[in-house]
Amino acid sequence: MTRLPAIVAVLGCAGLASLLLAIAVGSVALTPAEVWAGLRGEGLPLHNTLVRELRLPRALAAFATGGLLAVAGALMQVLLRNPLADPYVLGLSGGAAVGALLAMLAGLGMALVSGAAFAGALASTLLVFGLAHGTGSWTPTRLLLTGVVVAAGWGASINFILALSPTQELPGMLFWLMGDLSHARDPRVPLGVLVFALLCAWPLGRSLNVLARGSLQAAALGVRVRPLEWTVYLVASLLTATAVTVAGSVGFVGLIVPHMLRLVLGNDQRIILPASALAGGILLTLADTLARTLIAPEQLPVGVITAMLGVPVFLYLLHRSR
Repeated sequence: MTRLPAIVAVLGCAGLASLLLAIAVGSVALTPAEVWAGLRGEGLPLHNTLVRELRLPRALAAFATGGLLAVAGALMQVLLRNPLADPYVLGLSGGAAVGALLAMLAGLGMALVSGAAFAGALASTLLVFGLAHGTGSWTPTRLLLTGVVVAAGWGASINFILALSPTQELPGMLFWLMGDLSHARDPRVPLGVLVFALLCAWPLGRSLNVLARGSLQAAALGVRVRPLEWTVYLVASLLTATAVTVAGSVGFVGLIVPHMLRLVLGNDQRIILPASALAGGILLTLADTLARTLIAPEQLPVGVITAMLGVPVFLYLLHRSR
């Protein structure tokens, strides 16, 4: 715990640098002086618009979304005692995506789309927990396998929705499903959810450290295992639903970031959770900057960039652990 302030300071500086880079880089490059003037609203009208209305909100939304996914992944990996667990493997993102797509087809507003995404993630949570529990108690392996099957079911549901959707709606829906931050204009909600989730989860860090050693040992040491597990799953559902609503399906952030941080920082969740929020934000901010500048003026889905970065990193980590 004595290392936490230094780790947060280093990652915080790196996060600020990633945000400034995202603001400066684009089809119209800005110098540091122009970025600073644009942030203060004292630059040229074009620069003020670029900075305050386009790039800054998108960069903050990307940072918040990356933090949401990384913290959700860290929580799920502790819950299942499995470094391969993340919200996408367990079906949370699939349920959130189905809820959001149905709300989009119904022409609902963004607030209701967010609510539908959370309802879908929560429904997936209840479904996975219920099926994994069955007539007895669930185990991490059983829960993981159930989540994989439910995720496949949600994938089939998404394909069914796309098959029945109007032709003019398909390009936007497909782009959103691949991960898209081009319409992220209000970062206040994802930032607020991220801060709220950290305030809820960080005090549980000591209990999560014990839970990572096994539910029986945690219960023997006085941890109320079942309420803690439900709390972790519900917080992860909220984080995933918010991330899916903002950016669609962005993979590998929740899988890679917590795993790499554990290799460097150890397994103390009181350090891993805030570090995941910052490191996940940095990763997705840089990935989104690359997505909109790699083939500018065209933009790539940010989920494509995270997959291209995540797959080789994950394979390397897997080979190294073997």
